[in-house]
Amino acid sequence: MGLPTVLLLIPPLTQLNTPYPSTAYLTGFLRSKGIRCEQADLGIEMVLGLFSREGLNQVFDELQLRKSLLPPEAHRMFVNRAAILDHIDPIVAYLQGKVPSLTGSLARRGSVPQGPRFRARQPLPRNASAEDKAKQTATLFLEDLADLVQATITPHFALSRYAEHIARSTSSFDGLLAALEETSSLTDRFMLDALGRHIERVKPGLIGLSVPFPGNVYGAFRIAKLIKERHPGIVVALGGGYVNTELRRVSDRRVFDYVDFITLDDGERPLLSILEYLGGRRPLSGLCRTYYRDHDRVRFVTDPSLRNFSMSELGCPTYQGLALDRYLSILDSANPMHRLWSEGHWNKLTVAHGCYWKQCTFCDVGLDYISRYEITPTKHLIGQIERLIDETGRRTFHFVDEAAPPAALKALAIALLEREVRISWWGNIRFEKAFTPDLCRLLAASGCIAVTAGLEAASDRLLVKMKKGITVDQTARVAAALREAGILVHAYLMYGFPSETVQETIDSLERVRQLFSADLVQSAFWHRFTATAHSPIGLDPQANGLRILGPDFQGFAENDLSHLDRKGQTPEGIGEGLRRSMLNFIEGRGLSMDVRAWFDINTPRPRVSSTWTNRALQECRSDDAAVADRHCIWIGGPPVVQTRGKRARLYVPGGTKETAVTLPVPQAMWLSDLLQEGRLRSEREGTYPSWREVRRAFPGSTAEFTSFVKQPSWERIRAAGLLLV
Repeated sequence: MGLPTVLLLIPPLTQLNTPYPSTAYLTGFLRSKGIRCEQADLGIEMVLGLFSREGLNQVFDELQLRKSLLPPEAHRMFVNRAAILDHIDPIVAYLQGKVPSLTGSLARRGSVPQGPRFRARQPLPRNASAEDKAKQTATLFLEDLADLVQATITPHFALSRYAEHIARSTSSFDGLLAALEETSSLTDRFMLDALGRHIERVKPGLIGLSVPFPGNVYGAFRIAKLIKERHPGIVVALGGGYVNTELRRVSDRRVFDYVDFITLDDGERPLLSILEYLGGRRPLSGLCRTYYRDHDRVRFVTDPSLRNFSMSELGCPTYQGLALDRYLSILDSANPMHRLWSEGHWNKLTVAHGCYWKQCTFCDVGLDYISRYEITPTKHLIGQIERLIDETGRRTFHFVDEAAPPAALKALAIALLEREVRISWWGNIRFEKAFTPDLCRLLAASGCIAVTAGLEAASDRLLVKMKKGITVDQTARVAAALREAGILVHAYLMYGFPSETVQETIDSLERVRQLFSADLVQSAFWHRFTATAHSPIGLDPQANGLRILGPDFQGFAENDLSHLDRKGQTPEGIGEGLRRSMLNFIEGRGLSMDVRAWFDINTPRPRVSSTWTNRALQECRSDDAAVADRHCIWIGGPPVVQTRGKRARLYVPGGTKETAVTLPVPQAMWLSDLLQEGRLRSEREGTYPSWREVRRAFPGSTAEFTSFVKQPSWERIRAAGLLLV
């Protein structure tokens, strides 16, 4: 018996600008095994169905039935029905990049009907480009419509999530079940209409639902409900990030009225084992990390002989089937770092599976997505990059690692430069000292434009308790190295960590203010600490001074735990001040204000020196003498030497200008040879010259070499592109 055809679906709703990568990874894998697999993003299809002339006509028709009950803002938009309908299709096309000719008209004030979002949003700077002004106008127009739908048609709808409140802390299946028993909303119907079209097109034997976030759970089960009602012969499997963290103990048999299988951790092996079972090639007992219902009991089975596929065995993700030209690039902030999440398509790849650090006490370090660490072989990763460029025509990449290891990023950067693969890329790292100024320059030369990283609490005491393995001074130095290389930085921040005091929170905010003020970070986000069931803190709360208050597990989800902190004292209300400060900091406002001004509650004066960043950066650059194990890489062009008697002029193209130094002939020839040996080129054999080799080859004594690398000529060559990495 052949294996069933597979349809992989992304339920509403993740991002509007680019597909979530889970189905692209799995589709690429299954196709590499010769299995017919198709994919679709029902989130973008639901949004496009809604934000169309036909879709909004249906919205306004529903509002007509309750016209007398509409709130004032909704009534004003209802009155503007004709103008809104005239604008919706051109605006969607503009955000898809299809009609750039609308830039001029959309950039003008009053060009579209304006609702509450326009009045609440800070205007762009006067020198903002016409494209940004037009894109903000189009974005606010859609956000007003989204608010209208949420307020009047269904509370489930939002532009980046769908019915997320239903899936928050859902220890019991009752709440989700009650929502599913309600009549489908208008937005549900757009989603289900798209589902029907794909089922008719693909005729799948198995549908896989990828659920990365709480905001995808309701949509997934609403989809599964329709499948079971109208297509009972189709097998439904559920997996994804939310499942891997929250459904690890699922025991409510009612869940399996909607889905046949729930798989844990990486989906390749479990999905393949289900297909082999359905094809008669594997017994039910031979499944991998899978829940199913056996009569009235929920069972979990995993064949211990089935290993995970290595990173080199996974094939290449593919976006075939996901119409990239239909996604929307919106502008919800002019901040250049913040825009990466909402603008343009990003091909998604992984430098390394898991986390090489895996010690943070708040993190799920025991779960597979963190604990199983494996680097993708550089050659394989380069092959994936080149294949995705060919497939999508896009040279923009987001590496979705938990924390990309510096050594692997170095190898990737060198390989990209050697093969002359021109891309722009960003990813998540740790603020660790391995990210030296030279490594950051190498990453930038290879196309790195931004990084995200967890600073969490900007407090050394709390960082030790978290086992982050970094310090606040080190963070400032790494951020400075990234900034000097032209790489944007986003910092993840946390407040309310066990034993944290209000004083520490205020001190953290002051350090963050200084990081922004010095342009060391360009974007950041605060979230409140939550004890999770699978983290070291959640597994041993008493050792961290916490008392878990609930919720009691009732057979469905288990992750976020409410707690009482016996030692800490960060009130819930402090989060609003942190949020307010960050909304301003990322737009460059309020950076000279006393941080206490952001709070509506009394807070203590920060104890952080006003010169903290300056002091921390004094140790920013390491001495060349301390890098004996590093290698010399030249990212400039070929050097040229012109001799004049006993001295020579060495010309080196690097960056945007040419650098020239005058040296004794032996030193000039030695330096020219060094730059030639350190040049990045694809035909290279062996390693790049080590610092020890460079020192031995110098035409002079050790003392003369030590003196030479302190001279301005050496510093100029280093600045022009001679890196020690």
